[in-house]
Amino acid sequence: MAYFADEREVYEYIGGVFASVVADPQLAETFRRAVPDTVVQYRFHDPEATITVEVPRDGQARVDCGATDLEPELTMEMQADVAHRFWLGEVNVTVALARGQITARGPVPKVLKLIPLMKPTFPRYRARLEAAGRSDLVGA
Repeated sequence: MAYFADEREVYEYIGGVFASVVADPQLAETFRRAVPDTVVQYRFHDPEATITVEVPRDGQARVDCGATDLEPELTMEMQADVAHRFWLGEVNVTVALARGQITARGPVPKVLKLIPLMKPTFPRYRARLEAAGRSDLVGA
């Protein structure tokens, strides 16, 4: 059984953590310096959902859940369950890429730059789930 019932839950929990990251001036600046002017799109399956993140060199960062007019430079595709486990700190992205659990299109070195930047945000995801009363997902 999938962790998320529908795309709304993917947007609420995973999209919400992305939104909290780009809303944090210090974290947004860290991402801006590491991968300036990059648009990353995450395509999830079971349920189907798309989250697109832009952190421009100058200007306001943006997270689009669902349809977007942003053109991704980098696309990462995976099962929503893999993304959930990643945000819990349980997925080694390098291994998941090698096993085909995550596919990346675009400049892979940028993917590898993003991975260590995400780790400090894992507690935000866990806290988001706990605040929503989704302890069933925290221990998943």
